[in-house]
Amino acid sequence: MIAVTGASGALGRLVIERLLGTEAPSSIRALARSPEKIADLAARGVEVVEADYDRPETLTPALTGVDRLLLVSSSEVGKRAPQHRAVIKAARAAGVGLIAYTSILNIDSSPMILAEEHRETEAMLAGYPGTVVLLRNGWYLENYFGDVAAALAHGAVAGTSGEGRISAAARSDYADAAAAVLRDPPATSTTHELAGDTGFTRAELAAEIGRQTGREIAFANMGEAEFAALLVKAGLPEGFAAVVADADAAAGKGALYSDSTALSTLAGHPTKTLEAAVREALAAAG
Repeated sequence: MIAVTGASGALGRLVIERLLGTEAPSSIRALARSPEKIADLAARGVEVVEADYDRPETLTPALTGVDRLLLVSSSEVGKRAPQHRAVIKAARAAGVGLIAYTSILNIDSSPMILAEEHRETEAMLAGYPGTVVLLRNGWYLENYFGDVAAALAHGAVAGTSGEGRISAAARSDYADAAAAVLRDPPATSTTHELAGDTGFTRAELAAEIGRQTGREIAFANMGEAEFAALLVKAGLPEGFAAVVADADAAAGKGALYSDSTALSTLAGHPTKTLEAAVREALAAAG
């Protein structure tokens, strides 16, 4: 049995869709805090069960009988470490043989605020009695769709990453890689630094938006505090804006760049290009 946590989320859902292309639906268990949100998967034969990171009593029953587990990192920054600890404890109790965990790129050197809880989780997994696969995911190209919308509205892309290169890939690329690991698990624990095939700077992102729209799109590089204030003005909560600005500043120091080809190798195809991502974002923006 293969289980995927966070199955109602964007990445977890995509992983299950990929698995359904090769695996029997009855061999897949979708774990979600609100199972009703993925009732359509149950209708397709997937076993859908409740699993709430904040309610440990739901976790061991949800993982009983599972051989391979994809632990999709929680989206609740600041609560991730205890939530992940609960899942790992339940997996141990249930005898899960393999855990694949969606960590973060360059975690050994990353100065990002977001990296700390991933480091804590990796430390927890270091003592796990089964096989552990660390999927150190880079940034999603979808994270920059908001830049496309802002560029259309204001004629500029803002950020604080300067000339830092960002090896982003599509969420679907990371899903393909995770599904590949679950289908054909390694014999021993392993770590994958997962990144897009080609990096780009925010200035190059602005230039690509300009090329596809025929408009002059500038890159406005600013200080971290200034960028965080701009994000708050745009509607982000203050705490989250600070985390986003911190991540972009870290990108300026190389935290989101890698020349690793592990992602395209695992996925079995080249990762989505910046050009294709901008085209998709523009289509979504109408």
